[in-house]
Amino acid sequence: MIELVIDQRRKDLGGFEVGRVLPYAPRRMVGPFIFFDHMGPAEFPAGFPKSVDVRPHPHIGLSTLSYLFEGEMTHRDSTGVTQPIRPGEVNWMTAGRGITHSERFETLRAHGGRMDGIQTWIALPVADEETAPSFDHYAASELPAFEAPGLSARLIAGAAFGARSPVQTFSPLFYVHWTLAADAVAELPPEYSERAAYVAQGVVEVDGRQLHDGQMAVFAPGDAVTLRAVTPAVVMLLGGEPIGPRFIEWNFVASSKARLEQAKADWRAGRMKLPDADDKEFIPLPGDPAPPANPMS
Repeated sequence: MIELVIDQRRKDLGGFEVGRVLPYAPRRMVGPFIFFDHMGPAEFPAGFPKSVDVRPHPHIGLSTLSYLFEGEMTHRDSTGVTQPIRPGEVNWMTAGRGITHSERFETLRAHGGRMDGIQTWIALPVADEETAPSFDHYAASELPAFEAPGLSARLIAGAAFGARSPVQTFSPLFYVHWTLAADAVAELPPEYSERAAYVAQGVVEVDGRQLHDGQMAVFAPGDAVTLRAVTPAVVMLLGGEPIGPRFIEWNFVASSKARLEQAKADWRAGRMKLPDADDKEFIPLPGDPAPPANPMS
């Protein structure tokens, strides 16, 4: 039933730690999900340095999905959007042929507080890789929610459990937030060929094996999966239908290496517009020196 268990790898992104789960060499994707980072959990004092912010940077060939358990951050992008995100809400950004964005923590910096959330990248089908960039925000109240004894759930994106999220996706997928009381039992149906569960908090048992926070279990296709909460737990369910292999380099995802090289050249040459509301700095291509001035403003 469990094909693989992936342990998060902690990475410091300049004063802010994330737990990276995907991509992972033995299993690069689960359905169209090609990147999975657990942001935090972390406690920030008021007045923490701006170096923690994620400066403007580019993407192609994917959609990003940001979802918070705690905290707040502000998204700014090259389509002209500025949008804060708070717990239970969804920021869905489609890069398509190219977008740039930043993520800032002004509210946390002003007041201090806790940050805990997940950011995923969802690879676009080949037919949609060069689609126009766009951004959508969804309030928590817009997302389907349901409850059962010892369980509450929110359908973040896609379709599952007889419900469909309003988040506009490009391929068959599901992404669900489960909150489980101790000893609660819940079932993940077999309707998608690729499925996984990430334990964000607590301990759960699957197929006689215990999984703790920071672990993702990837399941074999074809059978329903029963999870039991050993302790109170938060579990993220994800997966969908495969869309074919993808290449990934830095913040770029594509079905061809040539497209990755073009994106790198475009970023290096200043051909990708920065967010109007955040165009004073940017992250250079890895390995490139930091430029003395911003050529993209």
